[in-house]
Amino acid sequence: MHDHLIHKASSKERQVFHPLLRTLRRCIQQKQGVRLDFILKDGLISPKQAGLPYRLEYSMVKREWYLLWYTWKRRNFMSVRLSKIASVSAVPVRPESYAAALDDIHSLLESRKQRAVIQVQPEYNRELSRILYAFSCFEKEVHYEEQTGTYSIMLTYLGNEGEYVLSKLRFLGKRVRVTEGSLLKKRMRDSAVKALTQYGVLERPAE
Repeated sequence: MHDHLIHKASSKERQVFHPLLRTLRRCIQQKQGVRLDFILKDGLISPKQAGLPYRLEYSMVKREWYLLWYTWKRRNFMSVRLSKIASVSAVPVRPESYAAALDDIHSLLESRKQRAVIQVQPEYNRELSRILYAFSCFEKEVHYEEQTGTYSIMLTYLGNEGEYVLSKLRFLGKRVRVTEGSLLKKRMRDSAVKALTQYGVLERPAE
């Protein structure tokens, strides 16, 4: 059989489960703080940092778990890969401190939100479910305009998720068009110009 079967090279698979998930989830559920040690780039362990765990997220792009947490020292909202956390210990938090940190987190998240409107081209209305699935991990609202027969998706996402949104837009291609959201529109125009230039449709700009 070895003459007829070929195992092509594949990327290294990561386990969806992580040993720290249970501990961190318990801290979030019980409204406890955490004290974390991190693995630095040189392999050393950083000094302990205290904060409040807010949410566990799994990145489908990087196939890794992330902890979103609030640091007491910097009063900032941060994200860290679970694979970079060396150890976790629970720390009691006073109710008033927990409530104040939660208010800060909500304010920081709101300030980082970006919004865009993505219009589905009418000839692809039958693929609406597929298009919505591409943006399933984002907050969104869908509106239908009867006169033009078009669906509009009002998308809300965090600033650091912009590249992921762009990758979905490029994947959907001519099925959708960004009608509101200056940054997304500019990035999509830049991508289109680069592609047309690469294939000789547009001339390269003079240097």
